[in-house]
Amino acid sequence: MVQNRVVEFVDRDLQGARFDRSTLAGAVMRGVDVRGLDIDAPWLADGPLLVNGIDVVPFVESELNRRFPGRELKQAGDPEGLRAAWAALERAWAAAVERANAMPAGVLDASVDGEWSFTQTLRHLAFAADAWLGKAVLRLPQPFHPLGQPHVEYTTDGFDTSIFATEQPTLAEVLDLRAGRQAMVREFLATVTPELLAEPRRNPWSAETEVSVLHCLHVIFDEEWEHLRYALRDLATVGAAPADG
Repeated sequence: MVQNRVVEFVDRDLQGARFDRSTLAGAVMRGVDVRGLDIDAPWLADGPLLVNGIDVVPFVESELNRRFPGRELKQAGDPEGLRAAWAALERAWAAAVERANAMPAGVLDASVDGEWSFTQTLRHLAFAADAWLGKAVLRLPQPFHPLGQPHVEYTTDGFDTSIFATEQPTLAEVLDLRAGRQAMVREFLATVTPELLAEPRRNPWSAETEVSVLHCLHVIFDEEWEHLRYALRDLATVGAAPADG
């Protein structure tokens, strides 16, 4: 049996180190130089994150809500609140797509530091809607669109990825898919009831785990806001890059 062990770094130089898809939960840092430290943690709200004894999570969450109006609604628990939360998301993404469309050709397919491009992000959000609404909530027999972008690391063993397209779709195809999945969520929320929100469903990636319909919707909302943040961050990076030649 493998036991957890404490790894200590004493008087070590980790300048420029990069940690991707790694856990530093419970890590303790004392007397460290963190100038320029860049942390991107989508689960930060689960906190705490202590800096000099102060939990900075509430400050980060407050600033993100200020930058992304409507984000504060993502944990709404009633039908009316959920509809307002989704409307805010659609507005935010519409503005992002408009901004992206105004950028030079090729930007929407550009990757920053190995992350998904803008078009891949839109495809992944379609996949997330298919998983958590189509598969989990609506229990569709084949919920996944072939142009979706799966994140295989977070799916179950044996998940059949052969159904997904291997060739890059056109922007028009991606936008059409995205619009269709946004409409699917919107139409579901239009008639959802408190009773339905409380109903149990199987986690799409863990059949033995039971979650509520409301939980499934909250996962979709979290995916939407986090990937919007990523997409705008990377658009700013590629937009600031010097032109070739």
